[in-house]
Amino acid sequence: MNAIENLSEQQLIDGCLRNDRRMQELLYRKFANEMYSICLAYEPDRDSAKDIFQEAFVKVFKCIKTYDNRGSLKGWIRRIITNTAIDHFRQKVNSDKFIEVEKISNITSGNSDAIENLETQDILSQVKRLPERARIVFNLYALEGFSHKEIAEMLCITEGTSKSQFSRARQLLQEWIK
Repeated sequence: MNAIENLSEQQLIDGCLRNDRRMQELLYRKFANEMYSICLAYEPDRDSAKDIFQEAFVKVFKCIKTYDNRGSLKGWIRRIITNTAIDHFRQKVNSDKFIEVEKISNITSGNSDAIENLETQDILSQVKRLPERARIVFNLYALEGFSHKEIAEMLCITEGTSKSQFSRARQLLQEWIK
């Protein structure tokens, strides 16, 4: 067994509260792979995803004193990762434009058999191909479970724009998967 498996989350948290570098490293290692994957869902460029990941973990260690044990530690860290990715998205100067509502055609129901035969990695690789803003809205709605109203507030867009971006993302994914 490795050191991470021998420690409870509370022991890791307590160590991080004492600024114990070893405990910080163990906490980091415990969640690194899964949280980095989340960063890649929002930012397909690996260097930028690493920047988001690093910035988010700095926030985790800085704010660990605010974790109140009400939800899972993993969920709390995931929220920081997601919010950091959204902040990164907002700061981008040369981001893609939102897809115009008028350009969205009716979405046809895709072949569910094709989707069922795909592996998770196949689907995620297709999600990474989406235009940036459509990908962000898709991730927030489909993967993170935010409402279109919440997404609109986060991204400073209208609820209708959030819905149209999600529809466009679904349409593109269905076309690519066929």
